[in-house]
Amino acid sequence: MDAIALGPVLISVPRLYAFAVALLLLLASAWLLALPRREHARWFNGLVLAWLVGARLGHVALNLEAYAAAPLDVLKVWQPGFHGLWGMVAGLVWTGWALRRHLLRLIGAMALVVGGASLWLVLVTLAPLGGDMPLRELPDITLENLEGEPVELRSLLGERVVVNLWATWCPPCLREMPLLAEADTRDGVSVVVANQGEDLMQVVRYLDEQGLAFRYPLLDPSQELMVRMESPGLPTTVLFDAEGRAVERHVGELSRAQLDAWLARH
Repeated sequence: MDAIALGPVLISVPRLYAFAVALLLLLASAWLLALPRREHARWFNGLVLAWLVGARLGHVALNLEAYAAAPLDVLKVWQPGFHGLWGMVAGLVWTGWALRRHLLRLIGAMALVVGGASLWLVLVTLAPLGGDMPLRELPDITLENLEGEPVELRSLLGERVVVNLWATWCPPCLREMPLLAEADTRDGVSVVVANQGEDLMQVVRYLDEQGLAFRYPLLDPSQELMVRMESPGLPTTVLFDAEGRAVERHVGELSRAQLDAWLARH
């Protein structure tokens, strides 16, 4: 499990871990540091902001090429793209400034920040809510393209295959479609955009209106791929290597930096 669906909203499991750790840190710091309520609120609120900004800027710094191609993506904080170590460093810097007049409390707060960051890393690594890849290889499924011709997914073996599950009613799906269309032009990469449960005219109208061209725009009216991938919601994207092994998976909107990193690794 890499995301939990709450109605139409998808919450990634790593972010859920982050919320849980932040809540634990809030309670532990209120009890152990014994700061005045107003001072504690100022420190903790600043800590959360510093961590978010530091983690985001750290991720951007490590993926400058991707963000240089689309600078406004830096502001898309709902997308994946936060570096835990940079966030922790920013949090420690803020803690050192905010509690500089309280040496013992400063040391205790820094220990809590490091402990919280370490706990989050352990949770993400061990994935107690489940982190296995539900679908381990490119499925032996035949779907139809927009011309009504059958396309066997296994026939695409020999190059990397990105399979994206989407629908026209899904805003995150539509936001990432231009990125996927761009990836479809790369050498050694085939992008399959498998529409889930909609009719031909809805799909054709959207792609024509947006001027999007894919080699493999397919229809999956019975949502068979969604069942096989055990997807909790849309969009869901899985990268298969040239031998058809599932090597990466993401539920939710992809970022350019994330997709670039996938294709660079595999």
